[in-house]
Amino acid sequence: MTTIRVAVPRKGRPLEAVLERLAAQTGTADLADEIISTLRYEKAITKGKQSADAHVYDRLADYSTLDDPTRPEFSLLRDDRDGMPRRIVFDSVTVPVGDLRVQLVGREEPFRALRKHEFALGFDSADLVLEEVVELRADPLEDLASVNERIDPHDTDVRVVNGLGDTVWHTLLATSDVKQSYDPDLTREFVEAYEGPLCISPRYERLVEAVLGTRALEDVTWAYPDNGTEEEAAIADAGLGVYLTVTGSTARDHGLELGERLFPSETVLLENVSEMSAPAREAADLFDGQDLDTELLAE
Repeated sequence: MTTIRVAVPRKGRPLEAVLERLAAQTGTADLADEIISTLRYEKAITKGKQSADAHVYDRLADYSTLDDPTRPEFSLLRDDRDGMPRRIVFDSVTVPVGDLRVQLVGREEPFRALRKHEFALGFDSADLVLEEVVELRADPLEDLASVNERIDPHDTDVRVVNGLGDTVWHTLLATSDVKQSYDPDLTREFVEAYEGPLCISPRYERLVEAVLGTRALEDVTWAYPDNGTEEEAAIADAGLGVYLTVTGSTARDHGLELGERLFPSETVLLENVSEMSAPAREAADLFDGQDLDTELLAE
């Protein structure tokens, strides 16, 4: 059997999306549920929302099975919260599929691992691709299908293959006063006419430039939330901003109106085109379900 290693996040929504997709294709729902529930429990402990009787090293030993690769392994990392507590995260598991063994391997930065040619396949947030490698242009980047067109082939061999549909949207938000001062339609065109502060998380500056287009930002100045300030509250102070939303209820609680959904923050399947093989392509097909909204061709 051929083993194909796939880089995946160590925790969080993107890892859950990968596990659920693989479970749907291979009938390993119990395995996925076990990993997801373990990580959610450990996250709650790290955040102080759960308590544990056993020491973290004892829990790690209970969760991990070292002599059977088809059972999950976990690792310890230092979390960046106050006190830097130890946090249990995903390490690896192998799922036999026909003549293949698909080994999911946890990485802090799967996209960068693919860029360094450590893997042929991997999963990461589409956000990171925008933040690192897409070309900034005057016109906006509006959807996942256009991402590969803006990747310089001399910069990286990594391309986006498809999305897993676990979508949270980067959404345009504004106070009613700012909105009424310019245009009732809170769209990209609104930003192009707007002059003033635009509040974003600092790590999304390049992403916002890509999805709004540099032309729309000519008269805009960046504003960032102060440490400890909720993004929605900071956007309300600035009058206009971009932030991740699902239902938008928290934004509305801060007096903000929801505008255009600018770009999906979604887990995407990535491939390093120079590392692909026939077995790697077969493994990639496992995550290419017909119900996906997004399907791209990596050239």
